[in-house]
Amino acid sequence: MFCGEAMTAVNITRDILHRQIRDKRASGFQRSYHVTDPFIKRLGLEAELQGHTGCVNCLEWNERGDLLASGSDDQHAIVWDPFRHKKLTTMHTGHAANIFSVKFLPHSGDRILITGAADTKVHVHDLTVKETIHMFSDHTNRVKRIATAPMWPNTFWSAAEDGIIRQYDLRENSKRSEVLIDLTEFCGQLVEAKCLAVNPRDNNYLAVGANGPFVRLYDIRMIHNYRKSMSQSTSAAVHTFCERQKPIPDGAGQYYVAGHLPVKLPDYNNRLRVLVATYVTFSPDGTELLVNMGGEQVYLFDLTFKQRPYTFLLPKKCQSSTGDVQNGKTTNGVSNGLHLPTSHIRFAESKMRSSSTDLPPHLEKIKQQANDAFARQQWTQAIQLYSLGIHQASCNAMLYGNRAAAYMKRKWDGDHYDALRDCLKALTLNPGHLKAHFRLARCLFELKYVSEALECLDDFKGKFPEQAHSSACDALDKDIKAALFSKTESAEDKKTNSSIRFHSFSRKESIPEDELVLRERSFDYKHRYCGHCNTTTDIKEANFFGSKGQYIVSGSDDGSFFIWEKETTNLMRILQGDESIVNCLQPHPSYCFLATSGIDPVVRLWNPRPETENENGRVVEDMEGAAQANQRRMNADPLEVMLLNMGYRITGLRGVGPDGSDDEDSSEGQVQCRPS
Repeated sequence: MFCGEAMTAVNITRDILHRQIRDKRASGFQRSYHVTDPFIKRLGLEAELQGHTGCVNCLEWNERGDLLASGSDDQHAIVWDPFRHKKLTTMHTGHAANIFSVKFLPHSGDRILITGAADTKVHVHDLTVKETIHMFSDHTNRVKRIATAPMWPNTFWSAAEDGIIRQYDLRENSKRSEVLIDLTEFCGQLVEAKCLAVNPRDNNYLAVGANGPFVRLYDIRMIHNYRKSMSQSTSAAVHTFCERQKPIPDGAGQYYVAGHLPVKLPDYNNRLRVLVATYVTFSPDGTELLVNMGGEQVYLFDLTFKQRPYTFLLPKKCQSSTGDVQNGKTTNGVSNGLHLPTSHIRFAESKMRSSSTDLPPHLEKIKQQANDAFARQQWTQAIQLYSLGIHQASCNAMLYGNRAAAYMKRKWDGDHYDALRDCLKALTLNPGHLKAHFRLARCLFELKYVSEALECLDDFKGKFPEQAHSSACDALDKDIKAALFSKTESAEDKKTNSSIRFHSFSRKESIPEDELVLRERSFDYKHRYCGHCNTTTDIKEANFFGSKGQYIVSGSDDGSFFIWEKETTNLMRILQGDESIVNCLQPHPSYCFLATSGIDPVVRLWNPRPETENENGRVVEDMEGAAQANQRRMNADPLEVMLLNMGYRITGLRGVGPDGSDDEDSSEGQVQCRPS
């Protein structure tokens, strides 16, 4: 018997019968079957909605899904009947620049539409009379996103590049708004808010994305209660000049970040590579947060089962044997100089549960297919097959160890960190996993944790003395020591690693202590989705597809949009959605129906095509080739990216990774020459 959830067979005939007999089953049936693998594989272009004369920068379905609104560079908003492919309403919004966000106001009978634009304005429109009924001019830079909440029907929020999140209440005052969050108080004057979203299950929680790798989650109600109490205490007492009132109360903010990104920031900055959250959204059940990180990948954060970044690695002098809390984590999980995750991993503990290497026949076949792909150097295919196996046998250390090896060979952005996570998971399941232990040392070295890599390698030699003088060990030992002694300041850099890890992405701005604490307490991602490219526009979306959020969709700079299976993170389909760039993807609330837009002045509608229909000409057949090209694009220098976006083909782009080299293979000996 293998560990993990068994794949339950789908019996659609039984479910149809239950739906007919019991009305309560109808909604569950729709949630289960409205987006499925066969539908995804048959997804194709149904129609192009023409009416705009500029780029279509935003799309929004109404709650029932029978109306679709779009906003464009042409400063017009259009409301469509998506099923009849007709324009119902076209109106000039009164904006003087590109529209970046459009939203229906909840509980307004789809009569009220809100728009935000590059002219720094937020406008509220009455669609029945085609008039702009409110105009807000409180922002001082481009308005990038509007958010609404069903629980607060007359309230909405805006995020703008002045770094401010504003809240509007149409019942109280039609002329002004209040500042809910001012990011400049935490991140300096150069911070720009790019996106925001309200949790659909608990409208008190607001996610905010800005430039930099951190995504922020705020408790709106807590902020309001705090400010109300502060205003009452201010009126009741006299405060000294020295007192500083916090703009956000303790506990009202929580940060999320891909664990490797803060450390990578200096390298990215040196290469003029910008990290910016271009879109945030919640899963339908409100338990997960999806982030499209510009300049990097798409990340999924689990809001229920949170985990600390795996790169909380502390020098020995910071360790404690008493289980003290340091940097938001207990230290009784420290082993060999590594500050390991909160699962208290200890490599040598005999009481750790061991994982069976036995797999059922169908998973053994998948593992062998993955090993064969690895042998052919088809790293992405191997990763996807190992991921499929892990999804069904989540307690098999060998699968994690093998996937780590494939990540290390592929070396896309973030692969070494995912490999480190897999190595630690393998060692949790099997503390005697030789290859996982060695690969962990290699990952630490590649991630620039050089001192920790040396300690990990020394521990490896102690545990596996027969490998201590292997060619792989000697090569890694040489690399590590060369890195340690080549720069006299490397030791000092490591001592101040936590400040490097969480420091400002702007060298000109100082970061308050409160902000540093929140960054140090940030939570890591659950899943990462690779293949697309997000470097050219800062409005690129990623969304959940399916009422249970079974799939992830994202636009890309290559004019395609990508579809992944959420739990395995495997890429399922790529479709050509624009002549230049796909920015917007908005799934229908209850059907397998997807609206997309980008640079082209059209809105495209996608749904499963009939099985009898001719070949879908918009399918990108070579998915791995497209993904590899996008990784090269993300690592190209800005001039190369500009030429690529102008349509030039550039040969000889440097390989993936900062140095474009692929010499890791030369340091592989008998420890890691092939997967298990």
